[in-house]
Amino acid sequence: MNILNFAIFSVKAVVQGSRAYYAWLAFLIVLILIGIAGYSQQLIHGHIVAGLRDPVPWGIFIGTYAFFVGVAAAAVALAVPGYVYHWQPIKEIVVLGEIIAISAVVMSILFVMADLGHPERFWHLLPVLGKPNLPRSMIAMNVLILNAYLVLNLIIVTYFLYCSFRGRPYNRIFFMTLMLVSIPAAISIHATTAFIFNVLPSRPYWNSAILVPRFIASALCAGPALMVLAFQVLRKVARISIKDAALLKMTEMMAIVMFVNLLLFFAEVITEYRSATAHTIHIRYYFEGVEDHVSLVGWAWTGAACNVLAFLLLLLPQTRKYPVTMNLGCFLAFVGVFIEKGIGLVLPGFTPGTLGELYEYAPAFPELMISVGIAGVGTLVFTVLTKIAVPLAFHEDEESSQEPVSSPMEWSQRKPVAY
Repeated sequence: MNILNFAIFSVKAVVQGSRAYYAWLAFLIVLILIGIAGYSQQLIHGHIVAGLRDPVPWGIFIGTYAFFVGVAAAAVALAVPGYVYHWQPIKEIVVLGEIIAISAVVMSILFVMADLGHPERFWHLLPVLGKPNLPRSMIAMNVLILNAYLVLNLIIVTYFLYCSFRGRPYNRIFFMTLMLVSIPAAISIHATTAFIFNVLPSRPYWNSAILVPRFIASALCAGPALMVLAFQVLRKVARISIKDAALLKMTEMMAIVMFVNLLLFFAEVITEYRSATAHTIHIRYYFEGVEDHVSLVGWAWTGAACNVLAFLLLLLPQTRKYPVTMNLGCFLAFVGVFIEKGIGLVLPGFTPGTLGELYEYAPAFPELMISVGIAGVGTLVFTVLTKIAVPLAFHEDEESSQEPVSSPMEWSQRKPVAY
């Protein structure tokens, strides 16, 4: 009966809201419909409409997938201080970080599905049903770990909210076990993603041992940056209490990790340039261009500038504690890592190709439509889950005249927050 009441309350929380809330849902549905329209073109005509060719078979789909896997892995930035060191200001918002992780994993999986071309072939990667070639195949290993991480986070969020709904404390051993398992799982999903790239010896641009720590460091920059911005929006829209101390602690951690990320990035660049081998052409194509092929040069320097400026803004206490510059630093970190990983990782690795061919990829309009649709799905997942989580996990901060809740039945009858 408690589970049924919890389901009823969750449905009420999702379907009830203000006009602005309904307008937001309508906007996200429009984005999803745009993505469906673009995907229908790709499904009928193939990847030819998405700008992908044999020389560059991975484009914006795989680049964005690698980026959002990092965003999902960044939930560890809240889990460690919240549930390992029991720092209360962050412990209070870990559930929101897990919801962002769920949304990011959903988007990552959808980008992989879009890149497959034929979604019905996905079953070949599934254990038992298909032949995933585990553990030799890094792609199969990554798919398995990514889906396990999604299920793990869904269990954590659902169990936490269900306990809040019943008004009872969670089972400490069970919940702490889930949280502690989620920490290495978060690192694993991004490490295996990096291994997909750096175990390809025919692609020297990716064949680097420091690609894994670079992936993890950049993830711990972009993920918390998105969380800081999203939490501030939620604090205003949903009127929940998120302490400034939690946001400042996250930006402090970002400043440290951004230094590591920049150090690894510059070490890679200097090593490539100083070695002066034939493989240097990939990094030169990215930062200088080769002959008249210079489409990525502007992106390369913009991404590097965003990362450096974000590091300086978040490093200095005066700018880190001032809301405008703090938010600007988080925004620049998010954009800089997206360019570094979404554009600067995949495309230079394919250009020039193994036969020396210089093909410059540019995303086609259907590919952009699909990407917009997937972003709409991920944002819708985040919106729905936070709409359920806010009145349960933050009900003590609601500006409401309702009486305290004493039973699950009263929870099911209580009107959810209308925002």
